Amino acid sequence: MSETSPQSICVFCGSSSRVDVVHKSAASEFGRLLGERGCTLVYGGGRVGLMGLTADATIKAGGKVIGVIPSFLQHLEVGHAGLDELVVTESMHERKRIMYERADAFVVLPGGLGTLDETMEALTWAQLKLSDKPIVFVDVAGFWQPLIKLLDHTIAAGFTREENRGLYKVVDTPAAVFDVIGDWHAPEGDLKAKWL
Repeated sequence: MSETSPQSICVFCGSSSRVDVVHKSAASEFGRLLGERGCTLVYGGGRVGLMGLTADATIKAGGKVIGVIPSFLQHLEVGHAGLDELVVTESMHERKRIMYERADAFVVLPGGLGTLDETMEALTWAQLKLSDKPIVFVDVAGFWQPLIKLLDHTIAAGFTREENRGLYKVVDTPAAVFDVIGDWHAPEGDLKAKWL
C-alpha cells in the first residue's frame, strides 16, 4: 500500500472496554497508523471498546472515519458522534453489506462474537470467490491463535481446502498490516473443485 494511494480499510474489533490494555493499545496504534497514512477507516460505528479507540485515534491522526451501525444500537446511544459519516442501517445484515462494499481490505483486531461473525462472513465470501480483498488478523499477544488452530483443524479434517489458508494472513503487530495489504495476492483456485 503506497503513501500516495490511500485505501478504505474495514476494521472488525470488539466493543468491550473490559479487556487487557495490550488490546486497547493495539487498537489505538492501528487507528493512528491509518490516520497518518491518509486511509479511511470503515467500522461498526461504535464509540465504545476497541471500536471507539480505533476511531478516535484515526480521527486524531487526520484520517477519515465512516461508521456503519444498525438503528437499534444507535438508539442505545452507542454510536460515535464525531465521525465523518455515520450510516444507520435497518439490520445487522445491511450493516455488514455496506461495510464490505465500502472497504478495500479487512483487518481483524481482537473481539468477541460480533467480530467473529463479521470475519467468518468475509472469509466465506473470499472462499466463494465473491471477494478477493485482503483479510488480515492482527494477532495481538497470540489472541487469534485458537481460531487459527481451529481453521487448521477444519483443513486437516477435510472440511476446508488447503489453498484456503491463502484467504487470510496473520501478523503480530498493527504496523505489519500495511506490508501485507500492499503485497496481497488472492489465492488461485477453481470454485467447482470445492464440491468435486
